[in-house]
Amino acid sequence: MARLAQTAGLTDVQQEILSTVRDFVDKEIIPVATELEHRDEYPQQIVDGLKELGLFGLMIPEEYGGLGESLLTYALCVEEIARGWMSVSGIINTHFIVAYMLKQHGTREQKDHFLPRMAAGDIRGAFSMSEPGLGSDVSAITSKAVKDGEEYVLNGQKMWLTNGGTSSLVAVLVKSDEGHPEGTARHKSMTTFLVEKEPGFGEVRPGLTIPGKIDKMGYKGVDTTELIMDGLRIPADRVLGGVTGRGFYQMMDGVEVGRVNVAARGCGVAQRAFELGIQYAQQRHTFGKPIAQHQAIQFKLAEMATKVEAAHAMMVNAARKKDSGERNDLEAGMAKYLASEYCKEVVEDAFRIHGGYGFSKEYEIERLYREAPMLLIGEGTAEIQKMIIGRRLLEEYRFQG
Repeated sequence: MARLAQTAGLTDVQQEILSTVRDFVDKEIIPVATELEHRDEYPQQIVDGLKELGLFGLMIPEEYGGLGESLLTYALCVEEIARGWMSVSGIINTHFIVAYMLKQHGTREQKDHFLPRMAAGDIRGAFSMSEPGLGSDVSAITSKAVKDGEEYVLNGQKMWLTNGGTSSLVAVLVKSDEGHPEGTARHKSMTTFLVEKEPGFGEVRPGLTIPGKIDKMGYKGVDTTELIMDGLRIPADRVLGGVTGRGFYQMMDGVEVGRVNVAARGCGVAQRAFELGIQYAQQRHTFGKPIAQHQAIQFKLAEMATKVEAAHAMMVNAARKKDSGERNDLEAGMAKYLASEYCKEVVEDAFRIHGGYGFSKEYEIERLYREAPMLLIGEGTAEIQKMIIGRRLLEEYRFQG
């Protein structure tokens, strides 16, 4: 077992789960990840393996067929999976956020209907907030739902859906002015709809189109898509929680735990970059000795390892705070910000250690170098995290003059 990024105080069950996942990553993901990524191929065999391990139900309560594990356990699993291939962690992360939102905010009927099949991996989740003209400015959403009898009619265009094609359930955030008088704050006139659809591309149900995969610099294998709603009719019983106007708060709750998982992804990618860098530094010789014996490289390795350790500690702290029932938006924002920034820096240092070979597609570090930037943007940019952190600090340290 590696010295870095260890987590004290885990139960025997948690240690067994993590050992199983790490073994799966080493044997089933790392050997094939780069080849699949270069082909932008969906890792169906890997996903089937994760399904068999029960990871799609890791945090879903046991009464619904899940494992009922904590956010910490889930985040540590995500860290291991991202160490193997970040795209695979994205496949389960969006599913996890939708399952979490259902568990926290769904009606009894919605939980009974969706959670058992989500735990089994038979229903796979995606969630949708962003639109072509907005990302972090969630309150500026223009997609709209209008009540029509016992149904709502949804219209609008959404953007950046991870698992948009392969998912069969999408939690979609739209404006819904019904029941909310003129002048209501924008974030109080939003509703989350549970949209069921067929996996695939094109018109996946009447009024709902998934045009195709967006071609990306990195984060390949997993499908990222648009979602177009044109007269999409959704029954009223598919409003998350059964009441309109609560969608913004429901989504923010989901994103809060999602930020812990993005931090975990950053930790995992950084760990892999460190592993690749320190291995290569002991194999590559210059001026008659391994480059690991040059002080310049040792300084890089020291900085990389310290960043890996610090990011992991902050991620674990944020997860444990949420598990204890406390508000963790400050800690989650800090962890996501630090882990994504450190991940980029550790990956770049590993890239530099590889020299010219880091630029070759034959070496794994080339893939990591293209994947790391996504973490600077996903689940809120670094700048958004700093805004959240700053506001929360001013609340906590209000000047009593």
